[in-house]
This record gives sequence, structure tokens and C-alpha cells, in this order.
Amino acid sequence: MQNIRVRFAPSPTGYLHIGGARTALFNWLFAKKSGGKFILRVEDTDIERLKEDSVSQILNSLRWLGIFWDEGPEVGGGYGPYYQSERQPLYLEVAKQLVREGKAYYCFCTPEQLAAEREQQRQARQPFRYGRTCRDIPLAEAEKRIAAGEQAAIRIKLPLSGEVIVNDLIHGQVRFDLEQLDDFVILKSNGLPTYNFACVVDDHAMEISHVLRAEEHLSNTPKQVLLYEALGYELPQFAHLPMILAPDRSKLSKRHGATSVEEFREQGFLPQTMVNYLALLGWAPGDERELFTVEEIIPLFQLDKVSKKAAIYDVKKLTWMNGQYLSKLPLDELLPHVKPFFLAAGLVDEAWFSANEAYFRQLVDVVRVRVKTLVELTEACRCYFQDIQSYDEKGVKKYFTPDSVEKLKAARAALEELSSFDLASTEAAYQAVAQAHGWKLGDLVHPTRLALTGKTVSPGLFDVMVLLGKERTLKRLEQAIKLCSVC
Repeated sequence: MQNIRVRFAPSPTGYLHIGGARTALFNWLFAKKSGGKFILRVEDTDIERLKEDSVSQILNSLRWLGIFWDEGPEVGGGYGPYYQSERQPLYLEVAKQLVREGKAYYCFCTPEQLAAEREQQRQARQPFRYGRTCRDIPLAEAEKRIAAGEQAAIRIKLPLSGEVIVNDLIHGQVRFDLEQLDDFVILKSNGLPTYNFACVVDDHAMEISHVLRAEEHLSNTPKQVLLYEALGYELPQFAHLPMILAPDRSKLSKRHGATSVEEFREQGFLPQTMVNYLALLGWAPGDERELFTVEEIIPLFQLDKVSKKAAIYDVKKLTWMNGQYLSKLPLDELLPHVKPFFLAAGLVDEAWFSANEAYFRQLVDVVRVRVKTLVELTEACRCYFQDIQSYDEKGVKKYFTPDSVEKLKAARAALEELSSFDLASTEAAYQAVAQAHGWKLGDLVHPTRLALTGKTVSPGLFDVMVLLGKERTLKRLEQAIKLCSVC
């Protein structure tokens, strides 16, 4: 059986985009399913676009999702270094090897010459292709010019005609006409490799068996295939994952909302949700289920179930899914994700959690069933830590009326008499008040809920009372009675 080795190779130019996260996830799932290795490689040779701290942000996002690499930064492995910036000697050696074998050549064309050539082709409405000006310069002459101080890039020497056939595990056989390609640069004059060249050299050196990446890279694949052939390397198997489009089928961008893993994390989405949702962006298990744990996904994951069609990003479905996870996730798994949001909102400090563990569990368990994100959960919990500063305006008009005064007074008096303040006793007290006055239970519940939470929607009212405690419940009812009296 083939030794499965796959890689995710992000460029540290910003936060981890959901498209990149999906690519990483599919590679990781494929490795897990096949018993292979998942390698993380950082392609940090695009100096102009590099952003400080981007690497750590990407690594943290992957770890948050539960995607851990077998080899790579901070882990090590036998095929390092895992930063392309640390692999420069290898690229130079391989590029010079191709020159010596007559499969590549030195190019002395200046940026100004190339710009003029590009402009000429633009005016002629032709696609830009390098004119192969330096292709036939004898190697001895080229080396003499370099020794004299001239700057030169290295270009691959491609066949002038024919086609390249890419056998893709998702898209099938894809053909590319060589006349559409030119002798592209593999090593820049500053000694840095181009993407396609470094990619091939590294994938070979790291013994990558399968290259799973975004469909946008399909156009790069014929160039890489030609490099593999020129170098005599064995081809990996390619699989190009479908694009992720916005609901209007345009390219996903900031105008459609959050696009990075870090943004979703800050907005209160759970990593379990993100993994579940990303897995279904372009892959289907073959049945109608939508909620899967990662442990359930791994044995089901197969490349032949990956769609050729673009996946549509749907934040409504993602939000619904997150609500499902919030309500169903075991508390012990959920609470560590809630804690940072409580701290960031200033509801409590670090010491509070150890002193109020039971209350924290109870509070989250009660509130989580009516919210969709951790931000919503935190805001819904605010009334249990801070006094009510304002009430829902529509709720005030509907439930804080002069007629509500009698009802709230009767309810408060009944609660004040209770010796025990739990779910059963508070509900029984309200049932008794409603029956004694011939009121519907809702006539008491709705103004009480607004009085206790400031909102018209909350968890079960009697759960709210118990969480607030008798003293705060009575105090807030008294405050509401005063407000109703002047409405």
C-alpha cells in the first residue's frame, strides 16, 4: 500500500481564510482516513506580501480547529526545514542542475524590457508570453555575463508544442495546450524561487504522495507537471477541491461577512461547528445527515464524494448549526469555550470560575438552548451579573402597563413568602397566584420575564428566578412595579 503523505502549505500573508481551512481539513481527514501523515509547510518566500505574526495566527487557528500536523513547524520531522525561507540552497542547487542539463536557462531581460514586451502584446490584444529572448544564449556566455556582475533569473525551457495532461482525482483528465504556456521563471534574479518551482522541489523532497488543494491552483498544475518531468521526479496524485462561493455565486469576500477562522472564533462560533460545516463545503457523506462529529467524518471521508461543483457559503446554515452544537455539546466540552467570552465581556474575573463552578455550569446549561453563538450566550448571561440598565422598548409598551402593577405585586408577594426558592416552589407560587385571581399564567410570566432580564425572550422563567436568587428577583420585581406605576 502506498505511503500516504499530504501537506497544507499556507503563505503567511494574513489570517487563515475559510478556504484555506477547508483545504487543511480535507488533507487532514484524508491522512487520518488512510493512516497517512499530514505535513504543514510554510511558504514564506513572497517577501512583499508577508505579514508579521501571520504564521502564529495560522498555527493557532489550525490548533483551535483541532487540526494537528504530524510534521512541520514546532513539531519537526525528518523532511525539514518546513519553512521555505530556510530551504534556499536546495532551490538554487536544483535550478542550476536544470541549467546544466539544458532544461533551463539564464534570462537577462530587465523588468523594463519585460514591461515593454508586455505593453506591446497588450496593444496587440495578445496574452502576455515571454518571447524567449534568452533561450538560446550559450551556457558559457551566460556564465561569463553572470561572473561579470549581470543579474539573471532562471527560466524553464518548455517544449514548443504539444499538451500536458493532468489526471485529477476530482475533475478527471484535464488537458492544457503547451502553446498557452511560456518559459516561466523558476528562480528570480534575487535568488528566491517562484511558487511553482519551490512547490515541486519541496513536494518531491518531502515525499508528498497526494496534492489536495483549491481549484484555483489547477492552472498551475501543468507547469508543475512539466517541472516534475524535467527533473525526473515521480508525479504525486492531484485533487483540486471545488471553489467556495458567496450566496450570490460571486467570489467570497469581506462584504459577505466573516471570511477568516479567527473572525468566526471571535464571533462565538465553536470549532466543532466549523469543522462540521467546512467538511460539508464540497463533500457529502452520501446521506441526509448534516451534523457530524469529526470522529464520525474521518471513516466516511472519500475523495470520490467530493463535488466538482462550487460550494456555496451560507452563514445562516452555519449559525443554525452552531446553535445545535451549543445546545447539544457536553458541558465539559462547551465550558472552556465560554470562559474567555465571559472574561472578555467583563462579567467575571478568573478567580470567579473556581469559586462558582457549579453555578457556572448551571447558568450555561440553562441559557445555551436559546442562543446561536457564544457572543449571544454571553450577552444573555449579562443580566445575572449586572443590574438591568434598560428594557426592551416593545416589551415595555406591551407588558409594563398600569394593569401590570397588580399582577407583579401579587407575584412578588407570593415569592417573598417562599421558604425554599427552587424551580418547583417558584412555579407553584405563580400557578397559585394565577388561579386565585383568575389570570392566565402568561399574564404573570411575560411582565416578570421583562422585569428580571430586560428582554421579552429568555430561558424558562423559573430557571431565571433560581439563577438570580430570591433577593435579586424580588428587587427587580420591585423596580419593575415602580416603572409600571408611572407608565
